[in-house]
Amino acid sequence: MTHSGQVLAQRQIDGKSNEIPAFAPLLDSIDLTSAVITADALHAQHDHTTYLHKRGAHYLAVVKRNHPALHESVQRLPWRDVRLDHYERGRAHHRDEIRRLRTAAFAHLDYPHARQALQAVRRRRDLGTGKPTIERIYLVTSLPPGVATGSELATWIRGHWRIENQLHHVRDRTFHEDASKTRTACSASWPACAISPSVSTARTATPTSQPPSAAAPVTTFDPSPPSDWHDEPGHKITSQRPCTSAWP
Repeated sequence: MTHSGQVLAQRQIDGKSNEIPAFAPLLDSIDLTSAVITADALHAQHDHTTYLHKRGAHYLAVVKRNHPALHESVQRLPWRDVRLDHYERGRAHHRDEIRRLRTAAFAHLDYPHARQALQAVRRRRDLGTGKPTIERIYLVTSLPPGVATGSELATWIRGHWRIENQLHHVRDRTFHEDASKTRTACSASWPACAISPSVSTARTATPTSQPPSAAAPVTTFDPSPPSDWHDEPGHKITSQRPCTSAWP
């Protein structure tokens, strides 16, 4: 699925298998030259990134604890000393939101063709209860520094939710695919994979659209969070495990 919402391909998944073996066959029929691929954390596989590199594409992959060494090396970077590349503050879903993105060039990541590491921090405060939460996710990308702006990277990360909001939601709620626990030969699962515009035109092209359900008005504020928001241990921000709900 493109980040603008167009479904390009689908593939039926065997009931005894999963999405991982279907990744390459799904994309074989699509021209991936200079595209940026975002995918669920399930697809942060070395074979998948090698495949994308051979096809002339770049990737933006979420790093979770299923890659403990890589996750630890990215998490341990001195992020507080890294320049802020993107800041966004708004209100959506009856909550205040602050989103920050930092990127760091990294020449020795233990991941195929990785050129940068990213930290995305999302702070939310429920307007009804006043309860704040903080969420951090870590990513790696094969894009060299300077090819895409922090705003473009943040848009691609957030825009991946289109798969959940515009595709899976329709199948689950309209077609009730999850209503029955019985599966037949007709059931299918689609590997969650989204494609951004060509990185060669990333500087001049209009950034990919954000999903309507996730979009928040962007305003200019002081990058500092409100005075009663804290993310230090012992304060009232509720820490969540990285990427617990970031991508489908």
